[in-house]
Amino acid sequence: MTEVTQQQQMSIYLKVTLASAGEAVGDGISAARPAAHQSRSAADAERHNDAQVSISDVDTVREGHESELLRNLAEEFPLEQGFTIVFHGRRSNLDLVANSVQEAQTWMQGLQLLVGFVTNMDQQERLDQWLSDWFQRGDKNQDGRMSFGEVQRLLHLMNVEMDQEYAFQLFQTADTSQSGTLEGEEFVEFYKSLTQRPEVQELFEKFSSDGQKLTLLEFVDFLQEEQKEGERASDLALELIDRYEPSESGKLRHVLSMDGFLGYLCSKDGDIFNPTCHPLYQDMTQPLNHYYINSSHNTYLVGDQLCGQSSVEGYIRALKRGCRCVEVDIWDGPSGEPIVYHGHTLTSRIPFKDVVAAIGQYAFQTSDYPVILSLENHCSWEQQEIIVRHLTEILGDQLLTTALDGQPPTQLPSPEDLRGKILVKGKKLMLEEEEEEPEAELEAEQEARLDLEAQLESEPQDLSPRSEDKKKKPKAILCPALSALVVYLKAVTFYSFTHSREHYHFYETSSFSETKAKSLIKEAGDEFVQHNAWQLSRVYPSGLRTDSSNYNPQEFWNAGCQMVAMNMQTAGLEMDLCDGLFRQNAGCGYVLKPDFLRDAQSSFHPERPISPFKAQTLIIQVISGQQLPKVDNTKEQSIVDPLVRVEIFGVRPDTTRQETSYVENNGFNPYWGQTLCFRILVPELALLRFVVKDYDWKSRNDFIGQYTLPWSCMQQGYRHIHLLSKDGLSLHPASIFVHICTQEVSEEAES
Repeated sequence: MTEVTQQQQMSIYLKVTLASAGEAVGDGISAARPAAHQSRSAADAERHNDAQVSISDVDTVREGHESELLRNLAEEFPLEQGFTIVFHGRRSNLDLVANSVQEAQTWMQGLQLLVGFVTNMDQQERLDQWLSDWFQRGDKNQDGRMSFGEVQRLLHLMNVEMDQEYAFQLFQTADTSQSGTLEGEEFVEFYKSLTQRPEVQELFEKFSSDGQKLTLLEFVDFLQEEQKEGERASDLALELIDRYEPSESGKLRHVLSMDGFLGYLCSKDGDIFNPTCHPLYQDMTQPLNHYYINSSHNTYLVGDQLCGQSSVEGYIRALKRGCRCVEVDIWDGPSGEPIVYHGHTLTSRIPFKDVVAAIGQYAFQTSDYPVILSLENHCSWEQQEIIVRHLTEILGDQLLTTALDGQPPTQLPSPEDLRGKILVKGKKLMLEEEEEEPEAELEAEQEARLDLEAQLESEPQDLSPRSEDKKKKPKAILCPALSALVVYLKAVTFYSFTHSREHYHFYETSSFSETKAKSLIKEAGDEFVQHNAWQLSRVYPSGLRTDSSNYNPQEFWNAGCQMVAMNMQTAGLEMDLCDGLFRQNAGCGYVLKPDFLRDAQSSFHPERPISPFKAQTLIIQVISGQQLPKVDNTKEQSIVDPLVRVEIFGVRPDTTRQETSYVENNGFNPYWGQTLCFRILVPELALLRFVVKDYDWKSRNDFIGQYTLPWSCMQQGYRHIHLLSKDGLSLHPASIFVHICTQEVSEEAES
């Protein structure tokens, strides 16, 4: 058949009308429906009306063939009413009148078949043509050949990521002429071998009737049956085809090629992380204490807590990654200027005013929701006044200095109320109405004198003491001006849950060492949950963590603790969990707690949990991996033996892990095909962590990459998991391909 030019191409559109009623009963899309779909309701057909414009299996036809096509149709499927064809430029609109729905369907099926004989090229030919067009674009000097460097640049333009070493091997294999370059057909073969995904091809053919393409309805079936997209599948299918189908004719006909299908699966839409959870999607109008708040410990440190470096860079990094609560340890400095460092240690020191300037500049670059300054004030009256001056002058209107409405508050304001504001958390002078507090509290704050070595967090500061710091410092008076800057977050000492209920207010907050918090969760976890439903809590790492290591934040989130402070400079499992939880909701640093952790009468106990909903079974088929990086780039010949470990973090009964076997010597496209099964009692609190490791029988398996996300943000179906490094950076294009399925546990299974 003669090649068809773009100018000669025209599309055929079809509308069928019943002679008896004069009612349109279908259009070209009906011809593509398998028998199983013929019973779709009229309402369903109407809902798909915008999609049902062109026959999904009809490609463009050559001008001059319309008459022949229609003659064949008339002979094969005669209609008493006949038909008319109306030309609209390059688009043919075929209107026909049928006597019955069956007759109309027969005509559409006949048109579908006949157009197949005059189509300008089949699916494979179209792919080859598409690649040839790309080759022409990349062949700058039009000599019909491309070097490996030119091929790399072209593939980058085509958005095809590749492992360079593996790609060069395929390049050499495709170079059958051994010229060191690829000619047209050689490039086509190279592209096919590089992008070959047998497991995806098998999945594609499972839903494709001809193995060449997915019609619109076939793709809708895939989205509904496997991807669990529900009612939105029809509209979503159109969007995805338009977004990922590389062929313009495919987009026009609403079909998805294998390349388009793979493009979708590898995209954000095919990611395990639900794209609807990426933007700000949660209610941000509830009180602050109803949210988990992304919090940092010793934010100024970029190293360990004994000799590490203090730097404003610590604040910049934390704020850029969405942290909303930063810690500032302030001490008297030289020349009357307060300094920030980890007291009684050899950590370096930075001027407080530089810290405030950095916070003012970067506080709202990542998120415009409120930032909390957790002040550890160890300064004299004089330098406290300097602290106040720097805060007010540098931060200006960003600093919250009065209650929002000027009236005594009845509950904490919401993140929405506090957009763009910086709040001070710290000690506050007693108010007259608080004079009836118990004797212990009165003594602690008698004459507003504070033991500045133990105030606020009561965090250990006596590690590796310097000789000049060993002298006992005198008690100092809290400066009223600094006290006045504390509006909603007054720091108070925790004695017991009963004491807090009887004597404290909603705007008062207590801090707990990890050891104390763990003990409280074990002894009275339900009371801790109730406490955190009306008051803010901050948990900080043990002073024994001199290497700035982290605890597992999950067990404190399980009790509803809001500000679970992390050493953000220390990468690892614990920071993966923190990043995973706060990856949702636009990374704004605030995540709404489950409703059973926001109820002051809640009976939930994190150590003895009873799920408010049904338990879930999680079934994960780990299918394959793609372009996994080498663990040690210094070993040129090293090839990874990858395995996948799936870890669940949640309440204690849910916390578990399973792993696949390893695949020997294959980091480019390992295949596992193994299924892992988990039972989750409280999915609302669960986090999933996927870890890829390099098996080593001699020693501990080496880390390759990971990805962590909340259960609530997980998409079911066939999904790619795009791996991150230890530091949380993208390892693109490294990924693993999985199938996710959740099922509600039956009452019989639970019993």
